[in-house]
Amino acid sequence: MKMPTSTITFGKTGSPLKVIPVDAVSLEARASSLATRSIKTNSKRAALHLTIRCMDLTTLEGADTPEKVASLCQKAKRPDPSNHDVPSVAAVCIYPEMVHHAVEATAGSNVKVASVAGAFPSGLSTIKARTADIADAVKSGADEIDIVLNRSAFLAGDEQRVFEEIVASKDACGEAHLKVILEVGELGSYDKIRQASMLAMAAGADFIKTSTGKIPQASSLPRVLCMAEAVRDFAYQTNTPVGIKAAGGIRTAKQAWHYLVVIGETLGTDWLNPEMFRIGASSLLNDVLLQLKRLDSGSYSGPDYVTVD
Repeated sequence: MKMPTSTITFGKTGSPLKVIPVDAVSLEARASSLATRSIKTNSKRAALHLTIRCMDLTTLEGADTPEKVASLCQKAKRPDPSNHDVPSVAAVCIYPEMVHHAVEATAGSNVKVASVAGAFPSGLSTIKARTADIADAVKSGADEIDIVLNRSAFLAGDEQRVFEEIVASKDACGEAHLKVILEVGELGSYDKIRQASMLAMAAGADFIKTSTGKIPQASSLPRVLCMAEAVRDFAYQTNTPVGIKAAGGIRTAKQAWHYLVVIGETLGTDWLNPEMFRIGASSLLNDVLLQLKRLDSGSYSGPDYVTVD
């Protein structure tokens, strides 16, 4: 029996977007199947380098200081000071208060400065306050802004409000790219994740992102696959490619490889670059560096080989 297809009619053109229902059993089975794919030894270095190039190195703690941010930026630029072949990460992600420090510390490099803004991580303040927060971060030099979907309004069925808030946030970004965090662990079902993904993209998100990393139920392969299929459907219907970011609970190189496979198999190689795919988990970088060291030496280095963030 074919499941009914819903539509979203938001957007500047007013054209309806089809939102295809999710077959949860098939989705999870495909995610499990993709997780069994292995990367051959001669491809591992390229996969590890790609993971680093797509990484957002993040610190979002109340105890963050300018010195800590500067240290993070130095690691972002030169993840392994002893090996110049190791690429820099895509971006550092910090609170708005730390943006100007990060801008200074990344000057002259390819590392972008991303800032969470707009009442992160809850998204529950007035839209005026949220857009002012975004505008301040951009004024301080942020290249990218990460906001959170208003889950309260979304789960209450007020999709129009959610749409208008994302549009206002996008306007406040100016030239900066907008990532919309869905906080998938709070949405309740794959259908809600698919719906929220399409809504955020219709409102102008440059990226959709899984999680803030502040709740236990964060990124997972089925959830990212669900979002990737929405990105694919949106690109097909609108001819507009949107990026995707997996964040929350990704700690090992092996996990990162699984996400690369999901994105590559679902969206194609055009998405396997920092402009279209990001992966966020600061502890992940250390494991990737250890894996690279193993490829070079044939054995694992001790924990003192990498810095503790």
